[in-house]
Amino acid sequence: MPDDKHQDSHEEHGHGGHEGHGGGGHEGHHDHDGHGGGHASHHAQMVKDFKRRFYVSLLLTLPVAWLSPMLRGFAGLGEPAVPGRFMILFAFSTVIFFYGGWPFLKGFFKEVSKKQPGMMTLIALAITVAYGYSSLVSFGLPGRVFFWELASLIVIMLLGHWIEMRSVMSASGAMEELAKLIPGEAHRLKDDGSTEDVKVNELQPGDTVLVKPGERVPTDGEIVEGHSSLNESMLTGESQMVEKSEGDEVIGGAVNGDGSLTVSVGKTGDDSFINQVMSMVKEAQESKSRAQGLADKAAMWLTYIALASGAVTMIVWLTLFDKEFIFSLERTVTVMIITCPHALGLAIPLVVAMITAIAAKQGFFIRNRTPFEKSRNLQAVLFDKTGTLTKGEFAVSDTVVFDDTMDEGRLTNMAAAVESQSEHPIGKAVVEAAEQPGKAENFENIPGKGAQATVDGSNVKVVSRNYADEQGIEYDKDKVTDLSGEGKTLVFVLVDDKAAGCIALDDVIRDESRDAVAKLKEMGIQVMMITGDNQAVADRVAKELDLTDYFAEVLPDKKAEKVKEVQGRGLMCAMTGDGVNDAPALAQADVGIAIGAGTDVAQETADIVLVRSNPGDVVKVIELSRTNRRKTIQNLFWATGYNAFAIPLAAGVLYKWGILLNPAAGALLMSLSTVIVAINAKLIRTPESA
Repeated sequence: MPDDKHQDSHEEHGHGGHEGHGGGGHEGHHDHDGHGGGHASHHAQMVKDFKRRFYVSLLLTLPVAWLSPMLRGFAGLGEPAVPGRFMILFAFSTVIFFYGGWPFLKGFFKEVSKKQPGMMTLIALAITVAYGYSSLVSFGLPGRVFFWELASLIVIMLLGHWIEMRSVMSASGAMEELAKLIPGEAHRLKDDGSTEDVKVNELQPGDTVLVKPGERVPTDGEIVEGHSSLNESMLTGESQMVEKSEGDEVIGGAVNGDGSLTVSVGKTGDDSFINQVMSMVKEAQESKSRAQGLADKAAMWLTYIALASGAVTMIVWLTLFDKEFIFSLERTVTVMIITCPHALGLAIPLVVAMITAIAAKQGFFIRNRTPFEKSRNLQAVLFDKTGTLTKGEFAVSDTVVFDDTMDEGRLTNMAAAVESQSEHPIGKAVVEAAEQPGKAENFENIPGKGAQATVDGSNVKVVSRNYADEQGIEYDKDKVTDLSGEGKTLVFVLVDDKAAGCIALDDVIRDESRDAVAKLKEMGIQVMMITGDNQAVADRVAKELDLTDYFAEVLPDKKAEKVKEVQGRGLMCAMTGDGVNDAPALAQADVGIAIGAGTDVAQETADIVLVRSNPGDVVKVIELSRTNRRKTIQNLFWATGYNAFAIPLAAGVLYKWGILLNPAAGALLMSLSTVIVAINAKLIRTPESA
């Protein structure tokens, strides 16, 4: 269940000064027809704005550096022969302060109004103190100007923010990438069979569109004519081409192969797969996590530490060491700059953005970040059986022959000839198992029992075991005892009212389930199953998959109780199901995972939604959660750890040995921490390549 306190992510992470730069704001923020264009343009304008302010301020800093007494003295240059140079310094620095420093000044007022002092407060205080004091010196107050420190600090901070915004844009590009999957136009079929090109947002459910070879499917729908292979890798993470034909569903954005398809439009607009995915990606990026809450608190305390450290530094140098005010002020400003939690504000958002984008590419979506972060500590995973561990559809598992003149292939072909006329799921499974189904004539249903037809001149019946027993048909019961005991569905094939054989059908276990269970157990996680099927079926599946524990004959409304039972054992558990009849269990679990979502991804009770019907993706969720934790800790260390030595260094504890940091050097150290945090987040890789 997603957090209900979504706010602009930049405001939450202390970047109050970002809002509205370059006239961006959030107007027109994300419409489905535009596929998130408002969000993208807002970030793009912010990047351009910081870039422009950086270059303008950098250009103006050059004459400030040339005229700066401190830099000239450091370089061994004499006083410049420039009349009124302090007024020139003041003029250039004023432009830098108000133009280059405006984002920080604006952010300062926003933080103060919210009573949430943070990074912007520290930067604004530092540059205001430097500018105000230097301006007074320019107009006659005895002292030393800080215009070079002011200019260099603003330039470095603008550079850091520019790098940050570029990183955020790059990391949070999942929505924009998804939006690109939808073509702008579609070939809509008219009543006379001709086509007309229309905007995709003009399509309505029930319209029919033509998808030519190599084109992207314009919207979700069902194939009414044609056969082709489609590439759905960008949507589902599945790299293999998927064969599709009449009656199959297609997802908007999939790339058509060599065949032409006629598609009946299903879901459009907000209901379409792409738009639901985009909403979930956006939701995930805005979802506030426990880790971010910790970072916010750390930033607030760093602000208080900075103010306190600055004040103590000023008092100690003025009173205990009897230093001049200008020296004490420089130490104070440097301390405040060093302690700025800029990198801390960036540490978690970048990891969140990268993890969210990677998850989307892997084929699953994080709807609630806190349970996702918990999943690294999972001790048990409960799977619903039907449709999760199994395919949820019948398939032939065994063929038993009673008549010595009959072989398995012929038996299956004769049964398939009869069932080819049937719409029953069992019939379809038999047909799919046949290599060469025969031709059937005089097809007739046997209500509640099966069907019959004439095949190769013989009367062939495909019926239930009850029918065979009721009719007194003789057969070798020993041959089917084990199959019946395993809970498999048995259909008998009668040829001219004699038992020719028996076909056993079962809900087939997914190949991926075996790998998923094995990997989860290797990770030290108990794997369990919940099913409404009888005990015999549950026993067979559990044995085949080597499950830790399982619950059989559980009604849908009782599944949540089984989750509670597992939690009562002291185990942190995840529930993995289809998200519909498993909703109470998904909500009860520590982590709710909806699997096999297909084109209906918005399962309200799930914390994580898997697009593919692949239980192996649960392993990826846990691995990515562990990667998320590792990168979060690393970034928090890089964002805050340097303060342990940087604050004392800035305060001047090594002054006796001639080591002093000026404000510009402090800004450089702090910005270096920011860059390291950004690079560390960008180095996050998928679980397979990690």
